[in-house]
Amino acid sequence: MTGQIKHLDDVVSQSLAHQRKSGAELRDFINTMNNALSVLASPDQLEQLARDIEERFGITMGLGAMVDDESFRPWLDEAKASIHPFYWDRYKKLLHKNGLPQDVITTTDELTDRILGRLGNPGLAEKWDRRGMVVGHVQSGKTANYTGLICKAADAGYRLIVVIAGIHNNLRNQTQERIDEGFIGRDTGRLATQGKKGNRAIGVGLFDDRHVPVSLTNTLSDFRKDTASTNTSQIDSYKVPVVLVIKKNHNTLRNLLDWLRENSTRGDDQMIDQPMLLIDDEADNASINTKYSKEEITKINGQIRDFLNMFHRSCYVGYTATPFANIFVDPDQYDDALKEDLFPKHFIVGLDAPSNYFGAKKIFIDGIPDDGDPIWLRYIVDNEDILPMKHRIDQTVEELPESLREAVRAFLLARTIRNLRGQASKHCSMLVNASRFTSVQGLIRNRLHQYIEEILDSLRVNGARAAAALNDNIIADLHSTWDLEYSNAEPDWPKLLSAMLEAVAATKVVEVNSRANGLDYSENSTIGQTVIAVGGFSLSRGLTLEGLTITWFLRNTMMYDTLMQMGRWFGYRGGYEDLCRIWMPSEAIDWYAHIAEASEELHLELKKMEKAKATPSDFGLAVRSHPASLLVTARNKMGSGQKHVMIGLSNAWVETAKITARVNELEANEAAAERLLQNMAAHGHGRDAAERVVGGHLLRNVPVELIDQFLLSWRNHDQAFLTQTGPVRNYIRERQDDELKLWDVLVTDVKSEQPNFDIASWSVGPQMRRIGYADLSDHLLSMSGKRSRIASRGVERVGVDEEKAKQAEAQYLAEEKLEGTDESKRPSYPDRIYRQVRDKPLFVLHVVQVRQPEQRDIDQLRDKSILARLPLRPVIGWSISLPPSRKPNDRVEYIINTQKFREIYGSNEEDDGAYEDD
Repeated sequence: MTGQIKHLDDVVSQSLAHQRKSGAELRDFINTMNNALSVLASPDQLEQLARDIEERFGITMGLGAMVDDESFRPWLDEAKASIHPFYWDRYKKLLHKNGLPQDVITTTDELTDRILGRLGNPGLAEKWDRRGMVVGHVQSGKTANYTGLICKAADAGYRLIVVIAGIHNNLRNQTQERIDEGFIGRDTGRLATQGKKGNRAIGVGLFDDRHVPVSLTNTLSDFRKDTASTNTSQIDSYKVPVVLVIKKNHNTLRNLLDWLRENSTRGDDQMIDQPMLLIDDEADNASINTKYSKEEITKINGQIRDFLNMFHRSCYVGYTATPFANIFVDPDQYDDALKEDLFPKHFIVGLDAPSNYFGAKKIFIDGIPDDGDPIWLRYIVDNEDILPMKHRIDQTVEELPESLREAVRAFLLARTIRNLRGQASKHCSMLVNASRFTSVQGLIRNRLHQYIEEILDSLRVNGARAAAALNDNIIADLHSTWDLEYSNAEPDWPKLLSAMLEAVAATKVVEVNSRANGLDYSENSTIGQTVIAVGGFSLSRGLTLEGLTITWFLRNTMMYDTLMQMGRWFGYRGGYEDLCRIWMPSEAIDWYAHIAEASEELHLELKKMEKAKATPSDFGLAVRSHPASLLVTARNKMGSGQKHVMIGLSNAWVETAKITARVNELEANEAAAERLLQNMAAHGHGRDAAERVVGGHLLRNVPVELIDQFLLSWRNHDQAFLTQTGPVRNYIRERQDDELKLWDVLVTDVKSEQPNFDIASWSVGPQMRRIGYADLSDHLLSMSGKRSRIASRGVERVGVDEEKAKQAEAQYLAEEKLEGTDESKRPSYPDRIYRQVRDKPLFVLHVVQVRQPEQRDIDQLRDKSILARLPLRPVIGWSISLPPSRKPNDRVEYIINTQKFREIYGSNEEDDGAYEDD
C-alpha cells in the first residue's frame, strides 16, 4: 500500500472508530468514501482498501474469563474520577492508528480495567501484595494487553514498573521497542547513544510528548547498575513513572536487587514504599520452581520473590499462553521460609483471542478435516538422510531436503502474490526451525542463501520469457509449486512470473540465535522486508516474525509449553491467511492437534470456574486433576522411580489411544469384548435391542457390573498411562450404586471398505485408523499417531438427551460468538460440550482396522521390518465419557514409571545441553 493509500486508510479508520456500523451499513459507508476519494487512487487500490477496512471492522473479541479471590474488593471504579488517563489515552490513539479493530480496542480497555482493579490500590498506604496470571494464546496480543495495563497502572499512581521479558537478548530488545512505542514515547536506544539529538518522539509520543517516563533500560542494553546510578537514584525522587525491561537472567536480577538495596530501601526491614508492578512475560519459562524438592528453589524463582519482598506494596502479574507449569506450582507453598511461591493466588484472567486469530485450534483441529488433506499443513518426509530430526552438533548440511526447497519456492511465490494484492509495503517472513545447534543453523542459512541466489539468477535470465521460461528447471519448479499451492489464489501465472523478480530480489536469509540476530524490521522504507529467519530456541518464545507466511519446522519436543511456544506461525494474517503454509513431520502435527485440544479445554475450564465463582486454587486443583496433566507433570521434572499422580475423572474422557500389538494380548482383549457382548445379551441388551445411531448401535441402561468385568479383563500396554484399568475401576466402584449405576453402550459400526467383522452375534463395519507406525517397535498401536484418538468426533453426543444436546450447542455458539454464521463455515462442535450434560456415562466398544501405511509413513521408518507387526484383522479398543460427578474433587491414583515416561516423551529441550546460551 502506498503512503497515500495508507493515509486514506488512517482517515477512514479514524472516522469509523467513532461510529458503530456493521454489515451492509459498513460497506455502504466505505463505498461512499471510495467515491469521494476516487480522484486520489485507482479503483483496484480503493477496492483493496475497502476489503481491508471491512474485514478489520468485522473483527470481534470476547471478554474472556476471570477467576479471582472474592474476598478482595476491586477499587478502580471508585478511584476513576480522580485518575487522569494520560498514558492510556495516548496508547489508545496509537492502537487506532495501527489499525487495531475498534471492538478489540474496546475489549482491551475493559479487560485492562478488570485486571488493574484486582491489583493493589496505589493510593492505599497500607501494605499489600497481589499475585495473578493472565492466560492468552501464542502470538495473540498479550504484549498489547500488558502495555495497556502498564499505561493504566502509571495513570493510577504506580511509580516503578518492571517487565521481565524472556531469557534471550533479542526478545528483551523487541519488548523494549514495544514499551518505547506504547508507553515511553521515545526511542531509548537512540537516546542512549545520541543524547538530546536522539530525543525524538515515536509512537505514543507523537500524540503528546509530555510526562515521558524514565527508562533505566534501552533497546541496546539491559539493566546496568552503573548506568542506573548516574540518574537520580531513589525511585521516589522521580516525578514520572520509572520503567525497566529486563532479561530473565539471574545476573541481571542480582544487579537490580543490589541497586535497589543500595539506593532506595530504607526504614522498615529495608523495604521500598513506592507501589511497584512486575510484569513477568512468558511467566512459565524459567520463573517456576521446578526442582524436585520444595527446599531447592530455582535461582531465578527465588530472585523474583526476593524482589517482590523488597516492596511494601507490590503486584506480580505473569503473562503466558502456556500456563501449565504455573498451575502446577504448589498453591499451599506459602510460608515464611520459602517467602511464598509465584502461584497466582489472587486472580487468573483468561483472554479470548480476536475472531481473526490464526491459532492452534484453527490450524490443527478445524484445519484438518476427518476426510481430506490439511488446509495449511504439509508433511516433511524427506529429511532423515540429509538432516535427521536428531543430530549432533557436528552435523553437516551439504544440501537441502526437497521439502525445504519447495517451502522456499512457496515463500517467494507468496511474497509476489502479496505484492500483487497491494501488500508490498508489508513485511513477509519465513521461519526455518530445524536444529537447536547454532553451528548447524549457520550451515542451513548458507545452503538457503545459495538456493535463493540460484532462483534469482534464473529469474533474471529467463523470468521475462513467458512460456519459454519453463525450459529453465528452476522456473519449472516454481511453476510446479504454484500449480500445487497457489493457482487458485493467483490464477494468472504469466502475471505472477513477470512480477516475481522485483518482488523477491531483496530477499535476505538471516540467523536468529545467541551468536547472531539478523532480524531488523525497523528500516525506514516503503517496501516491506522479505526475510528467511533460521534459528532454534531463540525463535521459540515471544519473538515475533513480522508477516510470517511460510514455516519449515523440524522439531519434535513433546512438552506442551515448549511445543506451543515454538508455534511462531500463530497470530494474525490479514489479507494473506490463504497463502500460509507450514511444513512439519506428521508426528509433530499429531502432537499439536493433541495439545490444541488440551489448551482449548483449559480456557473452557476457566470460564466454567468463573461461573461457579471458584478461586484460583480451585482452578489449579481442577487442572492438575485433568488427565492431560500427566504430560505436564514431566515438564516439572518428575525425578526418578515411580510417580504417583492424582487424576480426577469427573467430566472426563478416557480412551485407548494406545493399544498393545502383541498377538496374545490382542486375542485376550477380543475375548473380553466377546464376553461383554454375550453378557449384555443375557441381560436383555443384545443386538436386536440396539438403536441404530450415528457411528454404531446404542444400548441403554446397561448394568455397571458388565463394564467393570470387561475392564478387569482388559490387557493394557505399559505406555497407555491413562487407561490403566485400576484407577478407572476404582472411580467407577465409588459411584456404582448411584451416579454410574447404569450405562449407555455404543458398539461401533461404520461403512467401511473392509469386510464386516463378526464378534459374538454381532457383525460390524470396522473403523479405519492410521497409527504411529514407528511405535510398532514397542509393540504399540498408537491410534491416530500422537493425536491420541481412537474415537470419531461427535461420539459423545450419542445417548445425550436431544434437547440438552441442542442447548449445549447453542451455548457453545454464543460463547464462541458464532451465532448467525453459515453452518457450513462453523467448526464442528467439540465433544466436551455434550459430556457436561450427560445423564449417564457412555462406554464405547471400538472395532478398529489399522490402515496400511502410506509411502510417507514408510519413508520415515528406519526399521521397515517392524511393519510385520501390523495386525491384519480388526482390533478392540474402548473409550468412556464420564459425566460431571457430584463429588468432582475426588481423584484416583495413577502410578507412572518415570523412566519409561521419559523414554517415550523425552525431556524438556531447554535442558538438553548448551546450544543457544546468551
